[in-house]
Amino acid sequence: MDPDLLARKARTLSDRLHACDLCPRMCGADRTKGERGVCGTDDRVIVASYGPHFGEEAPLVGSSGSGTVFFSGCSLQCVFCQNYDISHRLSGEVVDTSALAGIFLAVERMGCHNLNLVTPTHVTPQIVEALGIAASRGFSLPVVYNCGGYERVEMLKELEGIVDIYMPDLKFLDPAFAARYCDAADYPEVAREAIREMARQVGPLVLDRRGIAVRGLLVRHLVMPGGASTTEEVIDFLALEIGRDTYLNLMDQYRPCGTAVGFPEIAVRVSRKEWEDARAYAVRKGLSRLDGND
Repeated sequence: MDPDLLARKARTLSDRLHACDLCPRMCGADRTKGERGVCGTDDRVIVASYGPHFGEEAPLVGSSGSGTVFFSGCSLQCVFCQNYDISHRLSGEVVDTSALAGIFLAVERMGCHNLNLVTPTHVTPQIVEALGIAASRGFSLPVVYNCGGYERVEMLKELEGIVDIYMPDLKFLDPAFAARYCDAADYPEVAREAIREMARQVGPLVLDRRGIAVRGLLVRHLVMPGGASTTEEVIDFLALEIGRDTYLNLMDQYRPCGTAVGFPEIAVRVSRKEWEDARAYAVRKGLSRLDGND
């Protein structure tokens, strides 16, 4: 990473915080004056936790863990979020960009295989600035952009050459479900365009000789009860438009978190059969790079 390039890019991105348009909400909040966007935050970065994580996908975890940094706040605000305290209630510690750079360097010293930025969208300018500071001090880990899939293509283009591994969720491809659970009826089309752009930038997931991811696209899809996650549509999109060599984690751990209990159709756990049917469908569609339980 070129520290000077990152610093220039960070300044450009930071200008957007005056009338924030970092995410597809484009809420226009002047976050530099303490206004909070839909994400719930002003221009301060709140870090909930950081360190080696061994619950991520195998190509990220390896033997030493994925170096996760969990950012509080989120522009998508799903009612069923499994990190509800972080995304909605903003638990964590406020850090400046210098301290954030120190966190990135600490993750590298811990021996992690990558820097895994969890829910980074609303703090992209600060992340890029911190990466520039860290790079000037020798930081060299692959950068993972771990997001909900609700991304502006214009912003993703600013990250080209900075992000090594994109790891978006692809939640559902029905506007009605997206409106009901995220108040974002545009999520399906926005996520499609975002994942197309991510695939253009980094291509399919590439592993080194140890099986550790170094570059590429890794998609997550949480199978939800009652067909709420439109899993077959998600698989069709990935297989036909992104490529059958797409690395897909079909996740079976859905449970009613957050305020999901207020939505009867998703106020239950996903069944084993629903997940097995999803996996079988993915196999039939030719997606051979599948993570998740067998």
